[in-house]
Amino acid sequence: MSVYVDSSFLVSLYITDVHSQEARRQVQDAPSLVLTSLHRAEWAHALGQHQFRRNLTTEAAMEASSQFISDEVSGLWRDTAFPERALEVCADLARRHGAKIGMRTLDMLHVACALELKAERFWTFDERQAKLAEEQGLKIR
Repeated sequence: MSVYVDSSFLVSLYITDVHSQEARRQVQDAPSLVLTSLHRAEWAHALGQHQFRRNLTTEAAMEASSQFISDEVSGLWRDTAFPERALEVCADLARRHGAKIGMRTLDMLHVACALELKAERFWTFDERQAKLAEEQGLKIR
């Protein structure tokens, strides 16, 4: 089973928030999760933003980063190339669904990546993203 997670799910695994317990529960029995350069960029951005807002100390950010790397080494994350057509698919999704869903580009881009990578499941805590993914045939949870 191929599982694609959005950035908010990834961040909830390593930086404690209201979704962290559920995220950790879900990955306990999960196969490896898809990891693209988009995830890496958004992970780095999230760490920086949490530190900038003073929600995370430098030490806590280093610990979260270390845990992420440890999970990568253990096989939780499967490094996958960013899909070549993802931006085109994202634009198509925006044309077809943007006016009624109102999603940010990066959120829609995650759905596009999951589709292009032929993921079976899409894990997110964003209701609009989940709705779009489900409408496109991806299983949520």
